[in-house]
This record gives sequence, C-alpha cells and structure tokens, in this order.
Amino acid sequence: MPRGSIDARSDEDLLLAHVRGDPGAFSALVERHHAYLWSVACRTSDNPDDAADALQDALMNAHRMAEQFRSDAKVTSWLHRIVVNACLDRIRRNRVRLTVPIPEFDVAPLADDRDQMAAVDLSVSIGRALDALPPDQRAAVVAVDVEGLSVKEAAERLGVPIGTVKSRCARGRLRLAQSLGHLRDS
Repeated sequence: MPRGSIDARSDEDLLLAHVRGDPGAFSALVERHHAYLWSVACRTSDNPDDAADALQDALMNAHRMAEQFRSDAKVTSWLHRIVVNACLDRIRRNRVRLTVPIPEFDVAPLADDRDQMAAVDLSVSIGRALDALPPDQRAAVVAVDVEGLSVKEAAERLGVPIGTVKSRCARGRLRLAQSLGHLRDS
C-alpha cells in the first residue's frame, strides 16, 4: 500500500495481518491510532518526555505481543491498556531512581501571574492537581472524567474491576476537590 494512503482494513484485520507477517499492517494500525495513544500517554504520565518513552515502549510491546491479542476486546482497548501500563511502569521506575534537583535560576514560571486569561490559569491548576494524584487514581479519573468513558469501559481499558475504577475515581475526585478548592471562591 503506498505511503499516505488509508488502509481500509479493520483494526482486528490489521493486527491479524501483522501476526501473519504483513510488514505494513502494524504501521497502518499505529498511524490510525497514534494521536489517541499519545493523548493517553500524556494524560497518564508525569511529563511529555516520559509519555514519549512510555508510548514507544508500549508500541514495541504491542508489536511483540500481537499474537497474544484475544478478540474478546477491541484492539484500541488492548492498545490503551498497554500504553497505560507502560506509563505506570515508567512512573514506578522514576520513583525508585534518585534524583538531584536542578537549581531554579533563569527558569520561566509555568504561568505568568499577570496573565489575565482565566482559562489558562484554570488549565494549569487542573493539570497540576491531576499530576499530584497517584498514577492509578489519575488513570481512572482521566479515563472517566476527561475521556468520557463509562466506568465499565474504563475498567476494561485499565484491566481492573468496575468497583476498583469507582473507588479510584472517588478518591481521586476527593483529592482534586481538596487541591482545587481555592477555585470555588473565584
């Protein structure tokens, strides 16, 4: 198939073709869903660099584990779960490593105090509050409240029971309410 053309095969057909040795099938699948998978990685990770590394790890894992795909789920759900797991693995690895803080000289602040755009300030505040959540709570809150998935869909994508998603969302929302309580007065 020429580069740039759209492959009309279903996700399942592309994954099966990849397993059977089609050299372009996995690339077509990744091109189709890259923007979505990148957004999942960014929302689940602590920073864009970790998101990029985790997404690369996830795609390599998906490439290698393609023949283990069970058709009882959608390919996008399977890929979503691999990306989230890769992000959570990277977050755990980063916590184990010792870090040395970089001195804060000549570093521009994330948001300008003089900026009158309330939407920018709100976005930064919410982003920071989400970043402060434990990874499992962040993944559940992002899946349900940001991506708009049902609790059942989020449970399938995250590979956990429905009750676990509900409790992680509840705990995460409580933490967010506490972190963002100052915005109620605004």
